[in-house]
Amino acid sequence: MQNAGIAELGLDWRYTAAEVRPEQLREAIAGAQAMHYIGINLTVPHKLLAMDMVDVLDESASEWGAVNTILFEGQDDHGDWRALRDFETAPHQLRSHGFNTDADGITQSLREDLGMEVRGENVLLLGAGGAGRVAALKMAATGVRQLHIVNRTESKAEAIAHEIRTRFPAVAVSVGYPGGNVDLVLNCTSLGLATGDALPLDTDQFSLDKTRAVYDMIYQPAETPLLTAARAAGCQTANGLGMLLHQGAKALEIWSGQAAPLKLMRAALEEAVNG
Repeated sequence: MQNAGIAELGLDWRYTAAEVRPEQLREAIAGAQAMHYIGINLTVPHKLLAMDMVDVLDESASEWGAVNTILFEGQDDHGDWRALRDFETAPHQLRSHGFNTDADGITQSLREDLGMEVRGENVLLLGAGGAGRVAALKMAATGVRQLHIVNRTESKAEAIAHEIRTRFPAVAVSVGYPGGNVDLVLNCTSLGLATGDALPLDTDQFSLDKTRAVYDMIYQPAETPLLTAARAAGCQTANGLGMLLHQGAKALEIWSGQAAPLKLMRAALEEAVNG
């Protein structure tokens, strides 16, 4: 997806993957900066750790409490910080600038794939890890009416609920399954990635016929057991492919300063994921 977008924009760049252990994340970021990388993406489990490892946090990272995109910047002769793409020769002073593109990717995908704006809706959110926290805060900021958070470790869900009550007091937030119907079930857990995974929700406590839509952040497999069950229950369904597309496109725009070629990137992504 990223290399297709980079080629379309005519950039002499290459997007590659590297596996980094959490305890080596700080030196990996510093190494990429020293080698004058344009930027990097971070995925699980690095997004929360990186909050304390970048030099500057964009408002998006501060707002949602996670970094998934880093832009490396240099200081010019006037003392201004600019993206490394703007320099013909490597500047002496460098810094890392952390962003979060996941949050906007969630709402954009919900809008496109389910026709859901989220404002005024009643949402059951599954998972209170890094992805769950960002999703919960974004739902609250967007104006969800009610938010129910379910997590295996209840204390993590309680911590997010407390933060939402503090920052977004207009939102009714609770921990545990709702007693009635909801508009959306949003899965932010990893259950469904592996063959034989159990459903990420307890159907004895909440039946899928009590929601009109189910969104699973997992995009591979394209249809998880949760989405299969939701479709059988007559729900609208969508996987996380749209979220992956939009967070990646926004990252490319941050690095390049140009509008991302969304249609071409979506085609490349669908081909890579679905064959």
